[in-house]
Parts: sequence; structure tokens; C-alpha cells
Amino acid sequence: MTVPRHAYDPELAAVAAAVPALDLTDPARARAVSRPPAGVSPDVRWRDAHADGVPVRVYQPPGAGPWPVVLHFHAGGYVTGSVEGSHAHCAWLSAEVGAVVVSVEYRLAPEYPFPHAFDDGMTALAWVHREAGALGADPARVAVHGRSAGGGLAARTAVEARDRGIPVAFQYLNCPQLDPVADGASMTDFHDTAFLTAETVRTAWRHYLGPDNGRPAPPLATVSAAHVPDLAGVAPAYLAAAEFDPLRDEAIAYAGRLRAAGVPAELHLFPGTFHCSAVVARSAAVSRRELAEEVAVLRQALAGEAR
Repeated sequence: MTVPRHAYDPELAAVAAAVPALDLTDPARARAVSRPPAGVSPDVRWRDAHADGVPVRVYQPPGAGPWPVVLHFHAGGYVTGSVEGSHAHCAWLSAEVGAVVVSVEYRLAPEYPFPHAFDDGMTALAWVHREAGALGADPARVAVHGRSAGGGLAARTAVEARDRGIPVAFQYLNCPQLDPVADGASMTDFHDTAFLTAETVRTAWRHYLGPDNGRPAPPLATVSAAHVPDLAGVAPAYLAAAEFDPLRDEAIAYAGRLRAAGVPAELHLFPGTFHCSAVVARSAAVSRRELAEEVAVLRQALAGEAR
């Protein structure tokens, strides 16, 4: 159990003390202890589908389209997590934003190391554009969206979409796991913070990059948006960072690189928070602010006229 020695928000301190650190050393065990959250808006229709072989879950809000699209990548260090685990949040997001949400069941490491998850994301993005009419969606208003490892996948998907000429209008990256080097100051300063530790991050990257399977490490720029030399022309971005998170400095650095490349990028550092605390402790005031901002920025970014 993590004992909070950092200045967590008072409403989060007890949660931080009770939340065990995510242990990815045994992937099967980590997946077994994951529990999907409950509570889904009855107003949102959802169904499971296949995007050219990639399992996805599609959520449609009340009313008539065409709606914008949020392509969601779940958290879990590239090793655990699922569409079930993010089911309630995706349904809530669909209703609150007024968007089709497509949640991607990408393949997990170490059984499926890079590039499997990335390839699944790109396949799902291409499918969203091809099937936009059937989804009731506007292909000119597609956002990529993710937390933690899902944020890293969303960021790298946005770069690849630029390179392939696939339209992406926006990227929402929350506590993104971006950099396999994992050597920022926050990785040292907050190595033992709630839910996510520096060792968890390093273990996740080892599983995803595949050296334990005897595979040569892939070039960092193919894996990580943080190592792509030129970010000019990628979709505008919003990044949320937690104050006490080993990944905090990666989000800050990436926002700076986007701005330096001329990409509109907004960064919000939420004080007193820990990694993904808004979805672990949704009722805290700082969590409610973070969740409300998630909805607000997506609404604004995807508010253009439908084609």
C-alpha cells in the first residue's frame, strides 16, 4: 500500500493511501485484479463491432447525427486494461460531449509487443473514416483520446495520421505515457506515488518494446511521439498532467515541443493529483474540474460544422 508522503489534495489523500501500486511484473495477475467500473447512462446506445479485425465498442449519444468522433485508447501500461474497464467512462463521454465514441480493444503486451497496439489503433482510425456514414459520424471531426498508455498511443496515432494524410482534428492526452527513456525528473521525484510508480512505468515499457522476448528494440521515433523529430502539422492537442505522477514531466515536455513546432497545445497541470486520479476518485472537487474540462475541450474542439 502506498503511504502518501506528497501533498495530495485533501480529498485525494485517503484514496492515494488506499490505492495499491499497479504491478505489471505478472501481466496475467495484473489483468485478473482489474475490475470494470459500473454505471452507464441509459441514454447512450452501444454495441460491439470489428474494425477490420480489431474489436471496438461503439457508443452513440442521444439525438441525430452526424456526430463528431472520439477514438479512445484505454489505459493500462500497454499490458492491461480493456474496453470493459473504460466502458462507463466512454458511455459518459459520449453523452456529455455528444459524440460517437469508438473504444479500441488493442492487443496487449508482452504477448503482442509493439507494433501490435499501434497497428490496431491505425486500423481503427482508418475504419472510422471509411464507416463514418454507417456510424452517423462526421469524418472531419475526429479526435484521438487516451489516458496513460492510451494517451501515448493516441499521440503516436496523431503523428502517423499526419504522415498518412488521415484527418485528425484534435488529440486529448491525459497523463500520457510517452517516453520509453523514462528519465524525467518527475520519474525520480515521484517514483513512489499513488497508483503508478516509476518501476511500473519501466516494466510497462519493457513488456511493450519486447526485449524480454529476444526482439531488437524498435527505433524510438516509431514507438513514441516524444521522439518524432518533426511535429509540425499534427493535430492540435490538450494535455492534462497530474502533479504527483512519474509521467508528469513527459506531458509538460511534449506540450512544449508541440508549441515549438507551431501546433496549438494547451497544458493543464492539476494540483494535488496523482496518476489518473480523476477516474479513480471521480467525486473529489479537483476530479470534477478535470472531468468537466475534458468534456469542455472536446466539445469546443469538435464543434465545427458537420459536412
